[in-house]
Amino acid sequence: MTKAIVIRKFGGPKVLKLEDVEVGDPGSGEIRVRHEAIGLNFIDVYHRTGLYPNELPFTPGSEAAGVVTAVGKGVSDFKEGDRIAYFNPIGSYAEERLMPASKAVPIPDDIEADVAAAIILKGMTVNYLLTMTWVLQAHDTALIHAAAGGVGLIAVQWARSIGARVIGTVGSDEKAELARQAGADEVINIRTENFTDRVRALTGGRGVDVVYDSIGKDTFEDSLDCLRPRGLLVSFGNSSGPVSVPNLGILAAKGSQYVTRPTLAHYYLDRETELRSAETLFNKVREGALNITIGQRFALADAAKAHKALEGRKTHGSTILTP
Repeated sequence: MTKAIVIRKFGGPKVLKLEDVEVGDPGSGEIRVRHEAIGLNFIDVYHRTGLYPNELPFTPGSEAAGVVTAVGKGVSDFKEGDRIAYFNPIGSYAEERLMPASKAVPIPDDIEADVAAAIILKGMTVNYLLTMTWVLQAHDTALIHAAAGGVGLIAVQWARSIGARVIGTVGSDEKAELARQAGADEVINIRTENFTDRVRALTGGRGVDVVYDSIGKDTFEDSLDCLRPRGLLVSFGNSSGPVSVPNLGILAAKGSQYVTRPTLAHYYLDRETELRSAETLFNKVREGALNITIGQRFALADAAKAHKALEGRKTHGSTILTP
C-alpha cells in the first residue's frame, strides 16, 4: 500500500483526499516509481474542477521526479534504481505509482530531483512555446504574462538567453522584483497599471511580436491590443477562465493577427522529440541560463493548501509537493 491523493468528485480543493492505495507490480512496458518530488501546475486545478475531465475516481498531478523501484516485462531503457522524471500521464500526487516506461525521462546525475520535478512539465512547455510555437529571435519583443509564476520565470530566463527583449506582467511589486531578477527588461504590475497602454508606450506604439498568455479570459482581448500587426497571441492557459472568441473579425480589426491555443501533447508526438527537448532543458539548467526558483513546498497531504495558494495567486516560481 502507498499514500495518494484521490479525487472522487470534481470541485474545490476540499475534494483532494489522501488515501491508501494499492500499487502492485509493473505490467508489460511499465515501471514502478517512488516519487521524491512532485510538481504543482495549474492544469492540476483544471483536472480537479472537471474543466479538463477525467474518469472518476483518479489521482491528479502531471509532473514528478523519482526513482525506479521495479520494471515490467519488455522494459529495457530503465532498471531498478534509475532516476527519472515525467510530465505525463497524470497520477503524480502519490508516494509511489505505476506508469509506462515510454513516458519517463532519465534525470542527469547533476540535476537534483526537486529541480527536475519543478521543470519537467513547465520547462518542456516553455521549450515548445519559445522554439516551436513562435520561434523567438534575438530581435523579437515578447510579452509574458504571469512572469513570476512557475512557467513565467522559466520563460523569461529562456527568452533572455535567446537575446529577445522581454516585457513581463505580474500581480504585485514583490513578484515584479522576481521577474526583474529573472531578466525581464520591463515589468508591469497589472494591479496598478494598464498593461496595454504601458506596452504600447514601451514599444513606441508598434506593439510586441508575440504574447505568451497563461491567464486567459481576463487578459485575452487586451493582449491582442499589445500585438503588432500580424503578431501572434499564444493562449496556452486559462487561470482566470476559458477564452471565447465569438467573432474572428476582431483579429482583422486589430491588425490581421494570429491566435493559437497549443497543448504540450501536440508538440511532443514522438519519443525522439520528447527526449531531445528534455536534454535541451537540462542543458539550459547546467549552463546557468535557467535558475530554478522553488518558491514554496507542501507535504503531499497538504495538496489542498497548495491548490488554494496557487488559485489565490499567493505563489511564486515553482511549487513542490513532498511525498
